[in-house]
Amino acid sequence: MKLTSLALAASLMFATTAQANEAVIRKALTQQFPGANIASVQKTPYSGLFEVYLDGQLIYVDAKAQYVFSGDVIDLKNRTNLTQARLNKLQAIKWDTLPLQNALKTVKGKGERKLVVFSDVDCPFCRKFEAELAKVDNITVYTFLYPIEGLHPKAVQTSKQIWCAPDRNKAWDEYITRGTVPNNDGKCANPVEATIALGNRLKVNGTPTLVFANGVRVPGMVPAAQLERLLAANAQ
Repeated sequence: MKLTSLALAASLMFATTAQANEAVIRKALTQQFPGANIASVQKTPYSGLFEVYLDGQLIYVDAKAQYVFSGDVIDLKNRTNLTQARLNKLQAIKWDTLPLQNALKTVKGKGERKLVVFSDVDCPFCRKFEAELAKVDNITVYTFLYPIEGLHPKAVQTSKQIWCAPDRNKAWDEYITRGTVPNNDGKCANPVEATIALGNRLKVNGTPTLVFANGVRVPGMVPAAQLERLLAANAQ
């Protein structure tokens, strides 16, 4: 009973200390970075550091937030990037919250595996990814037309024209592979603006961004072999 009481007391003390540290850290960082969105503060099991999820990125601070550390924490024993693993969890997207009706749907083979792609029609890396994706079978791909206007001024209009084409998937393929712009004015009812709002809300900052069935997101172009590994590792 005494051991149980001591363990309980120690647990409560640890929780109280952690909460006190969180309050100190939040106050210090708010003063240093006014307007920053501090989504979470959590004590790590290494070196007395606290993990702070701030404006979509992870940083590490001491208990008083006097020192800030930015970069990846690597577990050398297991060869694991702990920072990236945490980001994958923190940035995961619940599959059932995605408006898949606003995406182009492509089924290859049995279509048993699922993938969402946020793609900009004028992004060169998206085109490279499409070439890699063509090598992958047994997959259902939902492509959200997500133009980043600041980088590609014509992408919004082209995305709308692709959506308004009689065969959207064909129009997408022809534009991605040959640069053929659909022959319409893009003024049909389309989800492009809604997709831009969705991507901003989810903090999709670049294209392509991949979302797997378990919600894990992976930014950037990946080759077919790596995509196969990611599909296996992140199945629902």
